[in-house]
Amino acid sequence: QLQLVESGGGLVQPGGSLRLSCAASRFTLDIYAIGWFRQAPGKEREGVSCINSSDGSTYYANSVKGRFTISRDNAKNTVYLQMNSLKPEDTAVYYCAAKPVQAMCVPEDFRSWGQGTQVTVSS
Repeated sequence: QLQLVESGGGLVQPGGSLRLSCAASRFTLDIYAIGWFRQAPGKEREGVSCINSSDGSTYYANSVKGRFTISRDNAKNTVYLQMNSLKPEDTAVYYCAAKPVQAMCVPEDFRSWGQGTQVTVSS
């Protein structure tokens, strides 16, 4: 089965930046739709950003549009989430997930998940 490992989380001040990484094993991520999701305490897991492999189309949640960017490095079999202008509201555990070829950017549409990485935005 596809295995995913997130990294790059940590503590950052408001307005700062982080780049999350999602490394895959066993399969190449370029044939998968990739999604980044987040879950804060007491809240449902929500889609942050997704990219399809079929046409490269992307999705961004309105709350992160213009601040976050999803990308792939096929040579490293890794996907990234560049997060700029971070806000306290971005604090959550961030997960990457995969589904073959194409997916809707909702948690229910994904089956392969990483373990999550904590992002905390605070002064």
